Amino acid sequence: MGKLILVRHTAVAAHWTGRCYGRSDVGLSTAGRDHAKRLAAELALIRPDRILSSPLRRARFLAALLSRELDQRSFELEPRLAECNFGSWEGRSWNEIYAETGCAMMGMIESPGTFRPGDHGETTLEVRDRVLNWYRALPENETLVVVCHGGPIGALRGVLAGADVPAWPSLVPRYGEWVEFAH
Repeated sequence: MGKLILVRHTAVAAHWTGRCYGRSDVGLSTAGRDHAKRLAAELALIRPDRILSSPLRRARFLAALLSRELDQRSFELEPRLAECNFGSWEGRSWNEIYAETGCAMMGMIESPGTFRPGDHGETTLEVRDRVLNWYRALPENETLVVVCHGGPIGALRGVLAGADVPAWPSLVPRYGEWVEFAH
């Protein structure tokens, strides 16, 4: 049996705090970069067979550091691990979105199969489906470290735990935390 370690990227640049940045390719804060360096050394002790990363640079940074910790081993980019596409909400403050749309953002929880954030973003169930398609194709006997985002981690944890969509946000780890599964 293999092991899957899902790691959420570390803290993003301060000017993104309070903003919607799903697919936006934002960088890390100084503290986030420092945390990633410590985290890479810690994750290297796991000695994974492979390292995978979302293509977004906030995840790639840690994957590259971990790769270097493990003697310049390469890591794989996996587009299905990217964060949710929030459509026209990308880059806007959550307060601004709320002022404009009211509680519409609750559609991601209340209508996960049909509500598209920012009009043309991904539904919650589309995020779930792409992450599940990736998960179901994983080899069974490898130890994998996967650096990605809160949305995909919360969705996968929710599905594997049999939790309803409203519980998924509580399953999102904090920046730089990881969860481990046998697979």
